[in-house]
Parts: sequence; structure tokens; C-alpha cells
Amino acid sequence: MNLPIEPAAQPVTEPDALAALRAATDSRHTLLDSGLAVGAPDASIADYVAHLGMLRAWLAPLAGWLAGFGDGPQAAHAPDVRLDMDAWLRARLALIDADLRDAGIDPESLPAASDAPWPAQAGAAYRWGVCYVVEGSQLGGAVLYGRLHERLAPHPLRYLKGDGIGPGPRWRLFMQALRAHVRTREDIADACRGACDAFDRILATRAHLRA
Repeated sequence: MNLPIEPAAQPVTEPDALAALRAATDSRHTLLDSGLAVGAPDASIADYVAHLGMLRAWLAPLAGWLAGFGDGPQAAHAPDVRLDMDAWLRARLALIDADLRDAGIDPESLPAASDAPWPAQAGAAYRWGVCYVVEGSQLGGAVLYGRLHERLAPHPLRYLKGDGIGPGPRWRLFMQALRAHVRTREDIADACRGACDAFDRILATRAHLRA
């Protein structure tokens, strides 16, 4: 008697947080990049100042919100002290303010974002998703610096230049930490919601400042 052949068992694969985040935010990422005047071949100091103003309006309330948590990306037991999100964001905002002053702009005179406050009870996975967007926003800085530093000289472009090492090593550390802490399908879905909200807020901030 011929026995029925059982179908080969399919390997069980764990969901990949990075792949899910990329897929969830792809269209928003494209929309944001397509409207960045600072990335145009003829970008000017005025374009750079506008870019800094947008980032400041987005990052300042976000930094204050993240500082109110002690877990997730802000955990004291984070896998690597170099990922200290609070100190890193404060340092990035200081570079923005220094660049604005070099361009003759008082940072405090710039308009703030018009968004509602970030959710006070957001879970750790949601905040990992938000921080994924914040960290990823730094990856194009080195490219822009290489393109603009001669064109916009003598402005030092501190924010784009960063520490001179580039954001790559930090990004790799961050992704290792995110994958270690955002593993279940529920957490990945929550992280995707946080990432999409982060993109939506910076897009809304850009629209608000242009208006």
C-alpha cells in the first residue's frame, strides 16, 4: 500500500524587525526625501537653515518626550553606552543651534512644531520604532556634507559633519539593539506604528513651517 506523502515542513522563520520597518515606512521615506531642498544640486545656505529649522522643531519635543522613559531605547541597561539616546539627541540639537547661529539665526526665534504631544504611555517597542527614524535620519548627513561643504563654505555644517566618523557604526549598534529587543510580531507591529508616526510628524512639521 502506498502511503500518502506528507508535504515537507516549511521552516519557521522569525519576523524581521528591520525588514518590517523598512516596508512600513518606505513611501513616507520617499515622500520626505523628494521634498528636501537641501538635497538639490543648487542648495543654498537658506535651504540648509530651513532644513535645520525643520529638524529642530521635530527633534526638540521628541527628545523631551523620550527623556521621560527609563526603558526601551532609554534603558540604563542598554546594550552599549554609546547608544545613550538622551545624550546623543541633546548633542545633535546643540549642533543644530550652533549651525543656526553661524548663519545669523537665533534658534529660539524659530517657530515650533504644531503637533500634539507624543503619547505619554507609549510602549518600548513603539519608541524603538520612533528612534529607528531618528537614527536613520542621520545616515544621509555624510553624503550631504560631502556635497555641500565646499559650496556653502565657510559655514562649518557641524550638524552634517557630526563627529567625523560618520553614522554607520552607531547605526549598526542601534540595529543590533533593536533586533534584540523588538522580536515578537506584536512588538514589531508597534514599532512600525512608532516609525510611521515619526515620519508623519516630520512631514507635518515641514508642511507647517512652509505654510
